[in-house]
This record gives sequence, C-alpha cells and structure tokens, in this order.
Amino acid sequence: MNEPDLARIAATVGDPRRIQMLALLMEGRALTAKELALGAGIEPATATSHLKRLLDDGLLESAAQGRHKYFRFASEQVAQLVESLMRVAPRRKPISIPKSEEAIRSARFCYDHLAGSLGTSLLALMLRKGWLQNDGADAKQLELTAKGEKSLAALGLDIPAARQRRRQFACRCLDWSERQDHLGGSLGAALADHMAAAQWIERQKHSRVVRITALGREQFNRLGLPAT
Repeated sequence: MNEPDLARIAATVGDPRRIQMLALLMEGRALTAKELALGAGIEPATATSHLKRLLDDGLLESAAQGRHKYFRFASEQVAQLVESLMRVAPRRKPISIPKSEEAIRSARFCYDHLAGSLGTSLLALMLRKGWLQNDGADAKQLELTAKGEKSLAALGLDIPAARQRRRQFACRCLDWSERQDHLGGSLGAALADHMAAAQWIERQKHSRVVRITALGREQFNRLGLPAT
C-alpha cells in the first residue's frame, strides 16, 4: 500500500496563491478561473497553472457551464483541511479589530454550514436541548436523537434527505475563531440551507459573512438563542 504523499500536498497548499484560491472557495460557491485569479491577486494566465496543480492533486474539481468553467472543492475533506489550517495559522495582530473581522467572527459559512459565534451557539443549544448527543464510539461524530429529529422536522428540515447525502451526517467542526465546535456534515448543511431559505439569515454577496435578519432574531429567540 502506497503511503500518502504529504510533501506533495504540503507544497501544493503551501503556495500563497493557491492557498488564497482555496480560502476563496470556503464561501461555498463555485468560482470561475477569472474570479479566483482576481481574488488571489494574479493574472488569469498565471492562475491556470495553479488551478491545474490543485486539480491534479485532487483538491479541486471543475465543471463547464455554458462558456465558463467553474471550480469547487473536490470533497468536504478539502474544506475541512482549509478550515484546519485557519485554526493553526499564526494570527495577524491588528491594533483594533476591523468591523469586517467582527462580522466574520459573528456569523459566517464554513463551506456549507454555519460557523462563527452563531454556529457554535447553535450546536451548544442543540446539545443542551437534547436534540443531538455525542457518539460514544467517535468523539467527533454526533447522533440526532428522536427528540431532535422531531424538533428539526417541525422547523421544516428534510432529515431523510440529509441522511441520504454521501457524507458525514452530523459531526463536530472546530471553529477557528471561536475555538469551540460548530455543527458540520449534511445535517449542518441542511440547517444552514433551511435558515437561508426561511430568511432567518442572509448571506453577503461574494462573502462568507452572514447577517441575521429581524425574522431570524425572532426565531432564534423562540428557540432560546438570543441573537444580536
């Protein structure tokens, strides 16, 4: 059995332009080569070789739609890798915290599920209410209780559809800004999708930042989660 080529993958994500492209894809949206090039601060022609490396190493996948080719993570594990790097990377030391950083720490998407203080508070609430419980066999995995399934279904979540997705169902994801866990997996994604569709939250354009709407604050308060 061949061992994983850690040096290769480290070199791939270690390039400043490529890691910036991966960070841009943490928005959860597929992006074109031009969008990734602009976000990484390089010319589109230069971006081509970087994207090829990311594709060759299985970090990205591409799909053509019309005249454009869109790039996205090849798997949920790639998003977890980028989030893990965010947790261990050295922190910049600004004199004061910009409003943009305050916003991303408050509520944001971690690929396709909610993170920031909103995400960690939601997971804590679900554990406190007994909707989720720890999986005794794996500390990272969570189990949805019968009470939780009934409660989430009452909110409008399609739990059977979430279970059928080919990924982890419910798991802990350590939040890089809060240093606490938020809810990942297909259940976390379904919860985020539902809240966006129900207009509890609004996603800022071309950003991972999430704004809680007036309706969302009302609904979160009803759940026992004060939201500012």
